[in-house]
Amino acid sequence: MIDILYEDKFIAVCVKPVGVLSQSDGERDMVCALKEQIGGEIYPIHRLDRRVGGVMVFARDSRSAAIISSQIQSGGFVKRYLAVVHGIPSEPSGEMTDILFRDSQKNKSFVVSRRRRGTRDARLEYELLGSAQGNSNACSLVRIRLHTGRTHQIRVQFSSRKMPLLGDGKYGSRDNGCNIALWSHQITFAHPKNGAKMDFESTPDMSRYPWNLFVGQ
Repeated sequence: MIDILYEDKFIAVCVKPVGVLSQSDGERDMVCALKEQIGGEIYPIHRLDRRVGGVMVFARDSRSAAIISSQIQSGGFVKRYLAVVHGIPSEPSGEMTDILFRDSQKNKSFVVSRRRRGTRDARLEYELLGSAQGNSNACSLVRIRLHTGRTHQIRVQFSSRKMPLLGDGKYGSRDNGCNIALWSHQITFAHPKNGAKMDFESTPDMSRYPWNLFVGQ
């Protein structure tokens, strides 16, 4: 059963469980699950990796999908995430700006030093919320605001600074005690019908590792 935070005839806001695909070709995914649960057409707006959970919005008609998608392109759709990373950032808050190249064959992104065909700019802001001792070394809880939405952006930008996300073996983590420690924490956008501000939050299960390291901080 999918946790529905809000629903009307234009949109559905829900919490994607870890392990479920946002959208797929043939495999059971969030679109299928929502169709079964609330009925009607479901239009995906944005994606989360299979091993990442948290709040998402889906449109229920093509016009609403187009309007929200345009907000994402224009920067009017705000996405914030929580992540646990290896190490401690040198500054308590800051901005990361990089040039990313995606290798589609490997399904992996890389930070590169200069622009070339297939590269795209990537920018995010982060805020340090706390630090703790993980299974092998110090780790940090950070809140992130994405300004661009590139494939694996948060994962590769932190990894390139020697702070891979816990559980993210693809980008350098050796901590296998959890899924990727990344959670879609908050989304803010304008309702596609009336323009009202829509603001939704979700938090990960704070009883599970590594989130439990930061309970009370």
